[in-house]
Amino acid sequence: MKFLKITPKNLKKFDFSKKSEQSNKPGTSQKHFIERIPLINKIHVSYKEHPWLTRLDWYILKKFIGTFVFSILLIIAIVIVFDFNERIDKFTSSHAPWQKIIFTYYLNFIPYFANLLSPLFVFISVIFFTSKIADNSEIIAMRSNGMSFNRLLKPYLLSAGLIALFSFVLGGYVIPHSNVTRLNFENKYIKNQTISIVDNLQLQVDTGVVAFISSYNSDTKTGINFSLDKFVNKKLVSHLTALQIQYDTVSDVRYKWKLSNYRIRKLRGMHEIITSGAQMDSIISMEPSDLLYTRNQQETMTMPELTNYIQKQKLRGSSNVKLFEVEYHKRIASAFAAFILTLIGVSLSCQKRKGGMGLSLGLGLALSFSYILFQTVSSSFAINAGWPAMLSVWIPNIIFIIIAFFLYRKTPQ
Repeated sequence: MKFLKITPKNLKKFDFSKKSEQSNKPGTSQKHFIERIPLINKIHVSYKEHPWLTRLDWYILKKFIGTFVFSILLIIAIVIVFDFNERIDKFTSSHAPWQKIIFTYYLNFIPYFANLLSPLFVFISVIFFTSKIADNSEIIAMRSNGMSFNRLLKPYLLSAGLIALFSFVLGGYVIPHSNVTRLNFENKYIKNQTISIVDNLQLQVDTGVVAFISSYNSDTKTGINFSLDKFVNKKLVSHLTALQIQYDTVSDVRYKWKLSNYRIRKLRGMHEIITSGAQMDSIISMEPSDLLYTRNQQETMTMPELTNYIQKQKLRGSSNVKLFEVEYHKRIASAFAAFILTLIGVSLSCQKRKGGMGLSLGLGLALSFSYILFQTVSSSFAINAGWPAMLSVWIPNIIFIIIAFFLYRKTPQ
């Protein structure tokens, strides 16, 4: 076996330059991957020829999101200082641990308050930074290059869409879990009240099936003097009574209750069948959460939980279902309000004025606070006046859509 001796002369036979140069080019493997898939390659070529977001779009988007986040953080810091100053006496009198005050109360208070006022700060952020760039003649430069008002709205509405999506996900699926911890802390250390016993409960657990509990304790999940009546064609066919009823929390089966000292009367025309016993397990379509309503309970439910709860409460003829319907529609309407208030804010502040941003900012604050006022007042129409919950919640959005359309038409296109 012969071995080739490697010398500087022999190295000339091997040309590694092309291969090394090609392999060292940045993005070579990524380029080959894009070219292999026709659809991705088509999208890539289309984006290079006609970018979806230009440098100007990114500039406005960063300004919008940055101003929004900064203003939210600033107002949260101020609110925490005022809230702590107001509640410090209650914290000390109830001996609340500092660790729980910081990590249990305020850590869960921040996202709740930020999401509550997000429509307001969307509006203020748009007016503040748009008035600023208009005052610096940046919008005049954009318009002089042929940019229409509709094209200028593109990055604004995209930013509003991102904020609306984030606000909806946060308010519908994340904040309800943190509200449970926050409200439990408030009830224990601030308000010092916990309601665990309720008397004379009556609800329809199924079609034609009515349950009654004389007294129910949510701590022990136990009820006293329970009765269950079943009606068919408005006639009583079964009557169950039990001295005590307790929810089975360890069972894998949902709606499982343990009945003690029960008695069942089945009516068959003129005849009656009576059975009794010391203990029996039964499936009854109700849960402990259906029997006791706590203050602001609707804020502790996610969107799917709210939907299921509303359906069950309507079946049972509950009187407090309006609160949950208002909360459900308010989460959707508040997220959608980001688009409306953004359009109003851009229409108000995109023109350079002699007085600077003071007039635009003043109009913006007046309109934003009036929106919150309309939202609070209109929600009470559903609870107190019997209006449809969806209509009551969307009244502010409908009014401000009309205002937004009027201002949009008045803005030079």
